[in-house]
Amino acid sequence: MARDPSNTRHSHSRSQSHNRDREARRHRRNSSAAAAADDDAPATYHHQHRRKKRRPSTSGGNNTTLTRPREAEYQQQPTSSSSSSSAAAQGSGPAAGGLSAAALARLNQANAERGGGNGRDRARERTRERDLERDRERELRRERRREQERQRGRDRERSRGYEIVDVAPPGGWRGSDDSVAREKEGLWKGRKRPWYKQKKKLWILIGVCTVLLIIIVIVAAVVVPNSGSGEEKREESSSTDQSDELSGVLVPNGAPSWLNPHVWQDITDFNLTYTDETVGDLPIMGLNLSWDDSAKANDHVPALNEAWGDYAKRPARGVNVGGWLSIEPFITPSLFDYDLRMGIVDEYSLCKYLASRCESVLEKHYATFVTEDTFRQIRDAGLDHVRIPFSYWAVQTYDGDPYLFRTSWRYLLRAIEWCRRYGLRVNLDPHGLPGSQNGWNHSGRLGDINWLNGTDGALNAQRSLEIHDRLSKFFAQPRYKNIITYYGLANEPRMTFLDEADVLQWTTDAHALVRQNGVSDAVVVFGDGFRGLHKWQGQLTGLDKAALDVHQYLIFNTDLIVFNHSTKVRHACSGWTAETEQSMDRATGFGPTLVAEWSQADTDCARHLTNVGWGNRWTGTYVTPDGSGDVTTPRCPTRDNRCSCDGANAPAGQWSDSYKRFLKMFAEAQMSSFEKGWGWFYWVWDTEDAPQWSYKKGLEAGVLPAKAYDRSFDCDLSQIPSFSDLPETY
Repeated sequence: MARDPSNTRHSHSRSQSHNRDREARRHRRNSSAAAAADDDAPATYHHQHRRKKRRPSTSGGNNTTLTRPREAEYQQQPTSSSSSSSAAAQGSGPAAGGLSAAALARLNQANAERGGGNGRDRARERTRERDLERDRERELRRERRREQERQRGRDRERSRGYEIVDVAPPGGWRGSDDSVAREKEGLWKGRKRPWYKQKKKLWILIGVCTVLLIIIVIVAAVVVPNSGSGEEKREESSSTDQSDELSGVLVPNGAPSWLNPHVWQDITDFNLTYTDETVGDLPIMGLNLSWDDSAKANDHVPALNEAWGDYAKRPARGVNVGGWLSIEPFITPSLFDYDLRMGIVDEYSLCKYLASRCESVLEKHYATFVTEDTFRQIRDAGLDHVRIPFSYWAVQTYDGDPYLFRTSWRYLLRAIEWCRRYGLRVNLDPHGLPGSQNGWNHSGRLGDINWLNGTDGALNAQRSLEIHDRLSKFFAQPRYKNIITYYGLANEPRMTFLDEADVLQWTTDAHALVRQNGVSDAVVVFGDGFRGLHKWQGQLTGLDKAALDVHQYLIFNTDLIVFNHSTKVRHACSGWTAETEQSMDRATGFGPTLVAEWSQADTDCARHLTNVGWGNRWTGTYVTPDGSGDVTTPRCPTRDNRCSCDGANAPAGQWSDSYKRFLKMFAEAQMSSFEKGWGWFYWVWDTEDAPQWSYKKGLEAGVLPAKAYDRSFDCDLSQIPSFSDLPETY
């Protein structure tokens, strides 16, 4: 089969005469093979057939022919014999394969006549093969030496920090005419060896890191215990101290959680000695056996063990720790950070959703939202009373209640003891009664009023009396005689919805029960029910040491919220002063009156203030589920779409000096007005992010007097500016 000359390699070191000799020798070999064809035709045929199969076709173009080295040697020898012999030996594949027996006989005869050179040819062939073998061995030795030299070079490069990269594919280069040249080509290309593969540098790095680690450990061991901020350090210290304090505390198996300090999240200032003793069927667990009533809040008020005197002459100045034991969404919105579609809007729905997790979530809130430092700060602000809201599940729960039972009870008792420590007198405030006395979220459950109303109204009213029966028996103990000066019956009973006669009768019964059980010195407080103070004239006159509790807010009244800044201050000084004085006069009102809730907030913009997801009156977005109380027209003073909550909800640090001046004057005007009665309690001490409702944040912002008894404004109407530089829209 013919081969394309471009696919064979020629040796240029051999002379043309040598080529002709090789051609002649090949011709003679072919002739000998032809002569032997008649003797061994089948073998000859198969031999030719195998050689033919090893020679790929060149009919399709210049295809590269790959051969073994020895075959290539033969294929490189061009034939030059007689025309007849050459034609027979180098014809095309089909022609050579199709010679007749007669033609082969003639070819054999011709070769036989030229015979005699076959022996010499074979000798020369063997010699040439030996020469080729020696050449191959020499080439292999040279290649091994070159490889050894390359390895030494790679070793030298590695010692300098370089890595040798073999560029040949796995198995070496194959199927290419210049394979030897590629093998002789550089087998690696140098690049910087990674530091982590350099042993010397790696050991140096390990040593440096070890030294640094030792230094860090030493610094941490010395510095960290003496530093650390606040929250983490207190938690770690508290956890360690708590473990130490509980190490010797023995609690019977099966003791309920409220009697087992080992499961309490906070044990600070609790008596950890186990006892199941109760008073009024309420546990005394956690109380210390002794107490001291010698402290006083400030030099303007008597110590606890001294009589307060007449509240009409020395009014109470206090604050609520609201949103703590009775949670309220706008005070701690983080507890209600859920999708609105889940309907988590009050403590009932929150605990129902949390289920078993309610205990850990709420106790963490109890343990952290109000601490001993809270009461120290209250005293330092010049305040002398604290109103503590709590709900009926501190005492008792009923079938279907998801509330956390009794955990808040021990926090209530501890709060009273902290008030004692700082000379603060206490106003007990049952904020939520069975069935809900007003249907608002801070009663525990938003929605229907099932107290003195509905199918279970009478049952829940009786349950409420049973709650007071137990509470009054407990707080009739001698240790509470000096510190509990106000005893509340029901926070904000919604008498505009309830039957007034039923509420008045229940109030009379509750008052009698409390007095019967031994609470003889505390003033019994009942809510005005939003009836209007003048309607209380001549009612409940038979109650001993009782006071009417009124809550004064501008922002929940659509007629008052529209007042501009100047008018709000004037209303606080004139309007509320007149109402207080009217209520204090038994000829025109009930008599003893105190304002147990008020705020310096001048909008209802605070998040969740009006309920979770209900909007606000200020911007006209107040929408209730049943639509009965919707306010869809903006109620800021301009009453248009300019009304905005952005400024009202801004952090205190962004308030202008003029706005701060207004807020402080508005607060002091209310203090002055409410001290015409038996005193006041600001709502509330602190919030998460509603600064206009936080006494603590107000102090920090400078919009409340540093001392509640030392004020710069006392309702001198001539001092009220126009506040014309303040926007009425925010």
